[in-house]
Amino acid sequence: MLTRPDVAVVGAGPVGLAIAWRCAARGLRVVVHDPAPGSGASHVAAGMLSPVAEAYFGEHELTGLLAESAARWPGFAAELAEAAGTDLGYRTEGTLVVGLTGDDLAEAGRLWSYQQGLGLPITPLRPSQLREREPALAPRVRGGAVAPGDHQVDPRRLVAALRTAAERAGAVLVPGAVARLADVDARVTVVAAGCGAAALTGLPVRPVKGQVLRLRAPGGTAPELRHVIRGYADGESVYLVPRTDGEVVVGATVEERADTEVTAGAVLRLLRAAVDLVPDLAEYELAEASAGLRPGTPDNAPILGALPGRPGVLAATGHHRHGVVLTPVTADLITELVVTGVADPLLAPFTPARFTGRDGDGRAPAVEARRPRPDRSASEEERTWS
Repeated sequence: MLTRPDVAVVGAGPVGLAIAWRCAARGLRVVVHDPAPGSGASHVAAGMLSPVAEAYFGEHELTGLLAESAARWPGFAAELAEAAGTDLGYRTEGTLVVGLTGDDLAEAGRLWSYQQGLGLPITPLRPSQLREREPALAPRVRGGAVAPGDHQVDPRRLVAALRTAAERAGAVLVPGAVARLADVDARVTVVAAGCGAAALTGLPVRPVKGQVLRLRAPGGTAPELRHVIRGYADGESVYLVPRTDGEVVVGATVEERADTEVTAGAVLRLLRAAVDLVPDLAEYELAEASAGLRPGTPDNAPILGALPGRPGVLAATGHHRHGVVLTPVTADLITELVVTGVADPLLAPFTPARFTGRDGDGRAPAVEARRPRPDRSASEEERTWS
């Protein structure tokens, strides 16, 4: 006998898989539709968890959501690592924000002042203090600041862990694309399809191209870098994210384009800025150059909640640069909306209604949570939900 799913999640990036895991753990029957899980923006992302360094002028509500999600990350990471039985590459050394020249430092300083005005934890440092924390920095670096609460995770490991945790909780992955939401049969459908959400929902989600490099330390040793570095080098912004396995992620461009080609100019600019800040990187292997498409929105904030005029359809998309850091709070808020039918007040600034021109009450059909089911084989799950 076929059983209709309680929840269908369209999209198997970090956000979609985290929602599937949370819903399945609440005892709901969950299917996840994606032809290539984890192949979207998260495969290219660096995984910075930066509620402070990513706090920009005029984005007060988004900054609050970033801070809320970052506060949930330690517990989320510990719970997920236990559920999946794997390491996520979650690191808490903090982030250094640096300026190579006087002009770079002035540009960074304006943003620090704004962030400090919001009460965010970022502390300016003298050049000598920076190099005490990070000896690999170039002597030319004029100054910087430390954001101790800005952490990192490896998005590729994160996606693998979320998929394992979701499947162990009972979610079933359907390896196929969804062309129309009308083709999805479930009590509640959650659209977490990144840039693909535009075609499915009509929401203003656009692709924003980002090119990223991956370097590898000589001999496969751990990089000399101890922290995530976010820097300005002769007007070029760049970030450096070290991994314990010897990798350093260097990124990223922000381009209003929809292709995923890697260009020589972007590689040149990123490498020049990276080596200006950390000269030793010139000896690292260029292991990978890739490009992905972030799901951007007109106000740079995510679109979360019930879609007006589409009963039973929820959006969880448009996270732009913040998909990884916002994964825990998005999963928690959308899962509660699925289970209770009532929107948490945190969702209010981010609902689809701000773009649709139609008012909605923020509610969704509540789906009764069930007791978690005992483990079954994959073949048994497929027979039940195919």
